[in-house]
Amino acid sequence: MKRMLVAMLALLISGITLADDAENDIRQAMSKLAPDLKLDSVKASPIEGLYEVIFGSEVIYLSSDGKYLIQGSIIETATRKNLTEDARSAGRTTLLNSLKDEDTVIFAPEETKHVVTVFTDIDCGYCRKLHDEMDAYNALGIAIRYVAYPRAGVGSAAFNKAEIVWCAEDKLNAMTIAKAGKSLDKKIESGEIVLKKDCVSPVSDQYMLSRALNLSGTPALFLESGELIPGYVSAERLIETLEK
Repeated sequence: MKRMLVAMLALLISGITLADDAENDIRQAMSKLAPDLKLDSVKASPIEGLYEVIFGSEVIYLSSDGKYLIQGSIIETATRKNLTEDARSAGRTTLLNSLKDEDTVIFAPEETKHVVTVFTDIDCGYCRKLHDEMDAYNALGIAIRYVAYPRAGVGSAAFNKAEIVWCAEDKLNAMTIAKAGKSLDKKIESGEIVLKKDCVSPVSDQYMLSRALNLSGTPALFLESGELIPGYVSAERLIETLEK
């Protein structure tokens, strides 16, 4: 998906000379080529003659003459700050802000100091390891906000398990049962898991959000700043990162 979008944009700018109003030029041209693709930001980059274009969580750069498209990071040498990663984080934050808390599964401590959004797969081994340490995260004031990312896709076994969890009246209990690898069907039969009537789960939409964020593995942890931490992170390491 990422490569396709970048290729489309490369095709779009081929032969175009950007005028003073570069943002308008890019937006108008893109709206003709790909009406469904939303450009979130087009602005001059810190490098003269180079424009920063953000769509979703992607950041690319266009030369002022429209001849060159650059993928990569801009590093400010004086501070060693990754300006491109900052822009990516802002794009991710915009996407993550589209989530409603009621559509997630939140394990929160009594006093929340930090909220980490975790894209999770029910059957992922490291996702289960993270869940096994939930008490440790909560003890440090970290709330874990789960979002469904069944990596095998819509209609897979992991997808169906996620739908059960998200449609359970007690989502926390259902998530813990699922993470333990127990049969959700048997737990429904025994009454330990009760499903909401006429539930419309957000799992499909959340799976599509994971695609928009270009995720490729689980767990995927997002800090409130939009920074992505791929893979399992212990509670001790995570709190160190959060409190830097």
